[in-house]
Amino acid sequence: MKKLLLFLLLTCLTSFAKAQWQQTTLPSTETIRCFAAVGSNIFAGTDIHGVYTSTNNGVNWTQVNNGLTCTYPQCFAVSGTNLYTATSGGGVFLSTDNGADWSAINTGLPDINCYSVAISGTNVYAGSNHTVYYSSNSGTSWTAVANGLTDNYYFTIAIISSDIFTGTYSDGVFLSSNSGTNWAPVNSGMTNDTVWTLAAKGTSLYAGTHGNGIFLSTNNGTSWTAVNNGLTSLYVRSILVDGTRLIAATQGGGVFLSNNNGALWTPINTGLTNLVMWSLGKCGPYLYAGTFDAGVWRRSFSELYGIDEINEDSRITVYPNPAIDIITIKSAQKATMEIINIQGQTILQQQLQQGKTDIDISGIAKGIYILRINCNDKTEVTRIVKE
Repeated sequence: MKKLLLFLLLTCLTSFAKAQWQQTTLPSTETIRCFAAVGSNIFAGTDIHGVYTSTNNGVNWTQVNNGLTCTYPQCFAVSGTNLYTATSGGGVFLSTDNGADWSAINTGLPDINCYSVAISGTNVYAGSNHTVYYSSNSGTSWTAVANGLTDNYYFTIAIISSDIFTGTYSDGVFLSSNSGTNWAPVNSGMTNDTVWTLAAKGTSLYAGTHGNGIFLSTNNGTSWTAVNNGLTSLYVRSILVDGTRLIAATQGGGVFLSNNNGALWTPINTGLTNLVMWSLGKCGPYLYAGTFDAGVWRRSFSELYGIDEINEDSRITVYPNPAIDIITIKSAQKATMEIINIQGQTILQQQLQQGKTDIDISGIAKGIYILRINCNDKTEVTRIVKE
């Protein structure tokens, strides 16, 4: 297969492969607290006006607050088609229809100032401004799980296997290894007690703090090490894990990318006019950044990471092309693939096995598409034609 010319590839990617951040149409005066993706829908939680959603990669946004009696969402969590949000003043809400309707799920949850929510199977955890609550039935009812916790603001929750971590306003990080029954502080080596965000990458845990940057623990919080090389702001509001990469949103320094587990951070701010960041999200081909009073910005992953065209020397082969019903992808190792239309929408995703994987494309319309394959830290793309 001859190497595709870059300009031809970019012609197919014109709607999403921009060389810099692009501001979306969500009102530019909004502060964006959180993001979530359900299928191809991206959700943004704002500081005052509730939840917005976009079904076309941020081109248009619609408010979806029906039943949401508190319009101060602080965090989202997704389980299948269930979307949860923790709100400051309304407790926890659940939507099962892509945000069209919300229902409060606060039975046993007297503290309705909630800042975080996380899911592990049918277990749901919510952090409030006093303690952490636990539900074993997808939020139908809640129980306070406070043994070992201090009276604090619980801003963030992360789960690694059976270990539950929560980050606080003034006492660092706590760990529970028994579904929240007992908690213990795990802060050795951490030099800041205000933890805005926790992110798990495999068995590694990253903590973003208010003024001392990012800390990494590789031993379940037993010890922490600062990983701030390259950061120009140490006020870290959000950390996003995307495969082998890490992305951090900071107050005043914008957005940073690390390709080596936080050992080095590189600013990725081209096009941004506001570097006061609050949140990060991903959906389909885009990375989303939420700002303080400047709405939502987006940037394509393919442009951000750099893309290689599939060529005759690649360890990935795609055939036949053009195709009618089936394409076969031959890969030297396991990978993931996406088929993206010329509007930038991901219309098909599938895991690839080592060796040959047949992909059924009979259900997609005739036309030209981009095939994107992610394997370890490398992304390869090519154009495919459906006849």
